[in-house]
Amino acid sequence: MTRTAQRLNRILSMLPWVIANPGAAVDEVCDRFGYSRRDLIADLDLVFVCGLPGYGPGDLMVAYVEDDEVIVDMADYFASPLRLTPAEGLGLLAAGLALISSGQAPPALERAVEKLSAALTPEGGEVLAVDVSGEPELVGMLRTAAAGGRVVEIVYSSLGKGETKARSVEPWSVASALGNWYLSAYCRTAEGERIFRVDRIRRAEVTDEAFIPPEDPPPVEVRYLPGEDDVRATIHLTNRARWVAEYYPIEVVEDLESGLVIRFSASDVAVIARLLLRLGSEAALVEGPGVAEALADLRSRILSRYASA
Repeated sequence: MTRTAQRLNRILSMLPWVIANPGAAVDEVCDRFGYSRRDLIADLDLVFVCGLPGYGPGDLMVAYVEDDEVIVDMADYFASPLRLTPAEGLGLLAAGLALISSGQAPPALERAVEKLSAALTPEGGEVLAVDVSGEPELVGMLRTAAAGGRVVEIVYSSLGKGETKARSVEPWSVASALGNWYLSAYCRTAEGERIFRVDRIRRAEVTDEAFIPPEDPPPVEVRYLPGEDDVRATIHLTNRARWVAEYYPIEVVEDLESGLVIRFSASDVAVIARLLLRLGSEAALVEGPGVAEALADLRSRILSRYASA
């Protein structure tokens, strides 16, 4: 689960309890929900700028700490479990059935979809069928290879590095996400777990070589996995730039009162330079080969454009 998802889950667990227990002490809330005082205040500050559509001052919630007491007001929407409208329930059911039809749904989701289906269609008739159609030809081959524990030789085009090369992979699972199909596998060439976009696999051949798949393979998560050739930079973020740690896949080196020290990896030094330029005074480069030069070059090119305008 991502940091953002973990944070959201904790906020949605904390709010109803605080609303139901007015006057709750900071220490009690921190102990119950695993907060530090600073993280609790940060989440309350986030809640303070959230509200229902309209988002005017009257639509926002009130959340703060006063005299060591946690105050949450104008948040009745979170006081009881969410009640879905028929349209919302149908949309949620359709999404769940779509994932089940792809063959990638965990048992917990299947049970949840069964309960939701029973609630929405109490007569028991099958009124909704969802199928993920239009699978690329390679999906079935890769799924069969994964199920049979067969090594696959692929030719893959990496968009980040702009290169096409042959790889030997041990396929774990295939799933659809964000409108694309992805293969989760152990790449023998890179000697590590990798996520491959199926439409970038130029050729694939299932070999006779068998491998022992992991008992509990990790789910297909579309995320960035640093490689050996990637650029790594150590960056100090001020507290105002802490959002970077939630938005990007980074490694937290040190959590300070003044902010975060992170290690940021990218396939191109220009990616790090653009981030630092965007953050301005809210970030400082501590270490990173070639990053300072790329940042200076980027600033120079931008200034030259304004000078010639």
